[in-house]
Amino acid sequence: QVQLVESGGGLVQPGGSLRLSCAASGSFFSMSDVAWYRQAPGKERELAAAITGGGVINYADSVKGRFTISRDNTKNTVHLEMNTLKPEDTATYYCWLQLNWFPPRVYWGQGTQVIVSS
Repeated sequence: QVQLVESGGGLVQPGGSLRLSCAASGSFFSMSDVAWYRQAPGKERELAAAITGGGVINYADSVKGRFTISRDNTKNTVHLEMNTLKPEDTATYYCWLQLNWFPPRVYWGQGTQVIVSS
């Protein structure tokens, strides 16, 4: 069983920065794919950024150049550095982890809220 605990959300002004962190329990973190999804009020959940166990990174077009995802396999953590935040980045951000077993197992964190507003 894997538990994911996010932290770092909050209220920030447009143009500001936040750093989200997600701590994972259990084993096999280094071999897992991890990602940050987000869900704005009234909208579907969408992928913001992802990093595979092999280090391949993918970003949504809307966050490219502003967000940076990184992982520390020694601490079982994944981070999302968010810069130049916009009001449209307001959402609940969820940590996601996939154990690449057969079949794959997916886990979600409880979410952390990010509000970008003046």
